[in-house]
Amino acid sequence: MDAIIKIKPLGVIWETSDPFLFCAYHEDQYPKGNEQLGPTSSLAGRNIGQDFTPKDGWRMYHGTTVPGFPAHPHRGFETVTIVQKGLVDHSDSLGAAGRFGNGDVQWMTAGKGVQHSEMFPLLNDQEENPFLLFQIWLNLPKNKKMVPPHFKMLWNEEIPTVTSVDKNGNTTEITIIAGNLQEKNAVDPAPDSWAANPENEVAIWTIKMAPNAEFTFPNASEGINRSIYFFKGNEIESEGYTIPVNHQIITHSHKELTIKNGTTESHFLLLQGKPINEPVVKQGPFVMNSQSEIREAIQEYQQTQFGGWPWPSYDHVHKKSKGRFALYPDGTEINKNT
Repeated sequence: MDAIIKIKPLGVIWETSDPFLFCAYHEDQYPKGNEQLGPTSSLAGRNIGQDFTPKDGWRMYHGTTVPGFPAHPHRGFETVTIVQKGLVDHSDSLGAAGRFGNGDVQWMTAGKGVQHSEMFPLLNDQEENPFLLFQIWLNLPKNKKMVPPHFKMLWNEEIPTVTSVDKNGNTTEITIIAGNLQEKNAVDPAPDSWAANPENEVAIWTIKMAPNAEFTFPNASEGINRSIYFFKGNEIESEGYTIPVNHQIITHSHKELTIKNGTTESHFLLLQGKPINEPVVKQGPFVMNSQSEIREAIQEYQQTQFGGWPWPSYDHVHKKSKGRFALYPDGTEINKNT
């Protein structure tokens, strides 16, 4: 029986299925950086503070000097931020901070409430600063929506990969951010995550297929939601369909799906998980189960700012000399050499 349920074009924000809320995909070809870690190119003609138009191949987003997203609140869900290229500077209302990228992943549980900023410092002042990021919003069930905030780093060096070789010797490389494949298990997610229970079969994979490679996705349990996002390449073939790039493939997860790549290297993101099956009420940065809970979240944020902002500015970036690191609320700091 066919595994494919539906094929549809990718929008600006990628649609997802329960337990996921959505996925934002950002790819920017940033120019050389200046002394403030912003772009050397002129910002003239940009809607600074709301720059989402890819002028010259890049955007400032909500940043005014450095691209990115200055301090903003969240409650009731998690962010999984996969940075394939470039760097992100994280700062939050708990006093935690970090610089991560080039394959690192940050898993943040907003829980009962946190403010954080996500800035994209352009450290390279000699050549361009290419950037590619996915941010996935993963819902929390009702009994976990008010857990204490938490953030965890999944460093590139620790994230497992599987290389599958087809009958013709062509390779498919799968990076396992959540879930498991061929007896390799992902690094543990944040402790209160829906993904922390293996019974929920949450999987987040990035996939790179060599030209003409063939790969079969293993099946999961019936009733698990699975989507495959084909975001870079030319075209693929599956179950009699020729599917062009920038399409989402929604599948029956309990049925094996085989994809044959075309003549160009192709890249995919897979999102899979057991649905939470609870009401979802979203308003901006808050995701709860009812409208009254949304009102409570807004009121509490107005009163407490979820702990305030301990950093010098809302678009805080770390020193240029700082490498990849994570500073946790208890004062523990982990530094990476690169």
